[in-house]
Amino acid sequence: MKDYCLRVTTGNNEARAFFATTRNMVEAARAYHNTTKVATAALGRTLTVTSMMGLMMKNSSDKVSVIIKGGGPIGSIITTADAHGMAKGYVTNPAVEVENYPNGKLNVAGAVGNEGTIKVIKDLGLREPYNGEYEIVSGEIAQDFTYYFTVSEQTPSAVALGVLTKADEVEEAGGFIIQMMPDASEETISTIERNISNLKSITEMLSEGLTPEDIMRIVLKDLAPKILDKYEIGFECDCSKERVSKVFAAIGKDELKAIIDEDKGAEVGCQFCNSKYNFTEDELKEIYEEIDK
Repeated sequence: MKDYCLRVTTGNNEARAFFATTRNMVEAARAYHNTTKVATAALGRTLTVTSMMGLMMKNSSDKVSVIIKGGGPIGSIITTADAHGMAKGYVTNPAVEVENYPNGKLNVAGAVGNEGTIKVIKDLGLREPYNGEYEIVSGEIAQDFTYYFTVSEQTPSAVALGVLTKADEVEEAGGFIIQMMPDASEETISTIERNISNLKSITEMLSEGLTPEDIMRIVLKDLAPKILDKYEIGFECDCSKERVSKVFAAIGKDELKAIIDEDKGAEVGCQFCNSKYNFTEDELKEIYEEIDK
């Protein structure tokens, strides 16, 4: 089944929501980066929420990026998504291992850490991108984004994220975001709170065969939910040799000259999808000549 996300509103327009299934997106990330189970879970949760945040953007060229630095052994989690919900991402230590919780569940917070920051960067095509940075509160990702939306964006929200994975395959992944509109009544808020108070985990529901539509009906019960859009989403890297070549301009002429003189060529990898691009001596000389033009 293809990954997709629903954009939904309640019948009274007092809340909006996104419901996504992202197994293929997270499996692509696992395969590209050969992540451990706990790294897959951390990266997968972050990819899922970043994809849904991408769908919140207004213009088709807008992008959103997330950088999580929680101080844990996973290092940084870096994800980005476009306005169509296509996402990519990586972690700096894909081989991270931490002990599971006593109940056997993956200790994502132990890998991510809970002493650091989450940064959200929105590239809206303006001269300067919007930057929001806030303290990480749990390292479990979903609670951190609930806090982000409520505090940083002043939008009371509920976020649920989940990844169920074997060492060599992602079995289920998905999540939802519910956001209250400024005029939301106490009745609407308490109805949603009641609906999610005894909710099973995302991965439990997906494992039972529930679709995003089914989960929507449970979470927004008695609120007459309406599906506004259904988006096909996934893991997609837009790297290219030309884009990767900009790394040479970034390192400066002196460093590039040393590479040309000593190595007579270079190989540069994309961190998001591990694609490798080879540059000949002549290509590097051409880039060298273009710098400062």
